[in-house]
Amino acid sequence: MKSSAKNHGHHISQQFNAELEDVKNSMLEMGGIIEKRLGDAVTSVVESDSGLAARIIDEDDVIDTMEVQIDEECNLIIARRQPAASDLRMVLGIIKAVRDLERIGDETSKIARMAIKLSEEGEFPGGFVEFKRLGEQVSKMVNMSLDCFARYDAEAAIEVAQYDATVDNEYGSAMRSMITYMMEDPRSITRVLNVLWALRALERVGDHAKNICEHVIYVVKGMDVRHKNLDRVAEKINTES
Repeated sequence: MKSSAKNHGHHISQQFNAELEDVKNSMLEMGGIIEKRLGDAVTSVVESDSGLAARIIDEDDVIDTMEVQIDEECNLIIARRQPAASDLRMVLGIIKAVRDLERIGDETSKIARMAIKLSEEGEFPGGFVEFKRLGEQVSKMVNMSLDCFARYDAEAAIEVAQYDATVDNEYGSAMRSMITYMMEDPRSITRVLNVLWALRALERVGDHAKNICEHVIYVVKGMDVRHKNLDRVAEKINTES
């Protein structure tokens, strides 16, 4: 029995939707791996666990490989399906999100390298409380940004992106605390600098999580909100809802 043109079109549409869902799931899987590595990196600093830090660094190639594979899948979808409108935004949003996830992976490796240096320099009584607190906040941002992408939740994405201001404030407070510690005890300068670099890496992770939220808004609403006031964006979306 010959299939009708209508059924054939429906079949193609189903295949296309399945391809989009598969590549999205691959991106979320990559995000889950990075989320765990971030938590381990924070732990490696706080607990001076150089072995854990070394494993994080060794696994960096896994993230790079996943980025390349997902990029290739997205490029194939664009070439074969020539998506338009919301479908095209989805593919582009995934490509951009994967790029930010890979950079979070790079920052995670930086934190792990600082953990190794700190463990080699011996016990350091200052800075870990602030580092752990910032690490928890940033890890929460990454988790929630991925959840927003999974649920296509633009409203929640705006809230998570706005939380980056809180992370920046926490980062500034931690930096001031560490600089004060360094001034009071010049012998600790090298160790403090390593903590500062790790704090900086966490702050950058927060920036990339914010970027992922902006990609969610672009995918769902078709709005490019980079460099825009998020309060105004929230008002506009609420008005349209």
